[in-house]
Amino acid sequence: MSEIRFDAVHHRFGERTVLSGIDLTLTEPRIGIVGANGSGKSTLARMINGLVEPTAGTVTVDGVDTAKQGREVRRRVGFVFTDPDNQIVMPTVAEDVAFSLRRSGLTKPEIAERVAQLLRRFGLDGHADHPTHLLSGGQKQLLALAAVLIREPSVLVADEPTTLLDLRNARMVAELLAGLAEQVVLVTHHLELLADFDRVLVIEDGRVLADDRPAPALAAYRQAVGRQ
Repeated sequence: MSEIRFDAVHHRFGERTVLSGIDLTLTEPRIGIVGANGSGKSTLARMINGLVEPTAGTVTVDGVDTAKQGREVRRRVGFVFTDPDNQIVMPTVAEDVAFSLRRSGLTKPEIAERVAQLLRRFGLDGHADHPTHLLSGGQKQLLALAAVLIREPSVLVADEPTTLLDLRNARMVAELLAGLAEQVVLVTHHLELLADFDRVLVIEDGRVLADDRPAPALAAYRQAVGRQ
């Protein structure tokens, strides 16, 4: 597994302190992040692949600084957003997955084979030529995942990937995430998805409120919510 480090990390947005005094070393295969809206959890997650840079301190992935070596970090860390429409860029399913490999150096037949394999794995092989805008919400999220994973990152960060989905599609995406070989960092409000995770971080007011196994960490989160 990769080593994700936050060393004395602070982040401000205008006059607002979003994160303060974050010191973490993350090496577990499955890491969950929870917190109320506005707690700073998504900012924390986006720092892992350089989408957000710290105002102070450093974030590294296997020693690579996310602020100074963003391109190298994004080879290692894939990111999936809440809304898959923010990531889908091509008109058909196969074209969208292949788009990620446009600068890979692979030949067209090699790209086509890798795309076909991944679409089979994600249950989208019958939709290769399907218009992306006509996919269901669950299928779009699977497509967004496939387009990220075809680049073979070592870490996948997913920011509330089931929030916009109905129960059936949320379960489908959750099962796929659970079966990945890649290291997964999952931001979610669906606490049941984290029951079998290795570690859960609870973020409150820009700080780490709890950092533990799922049961005690989520108990601390529920207690904090009850105080609000």
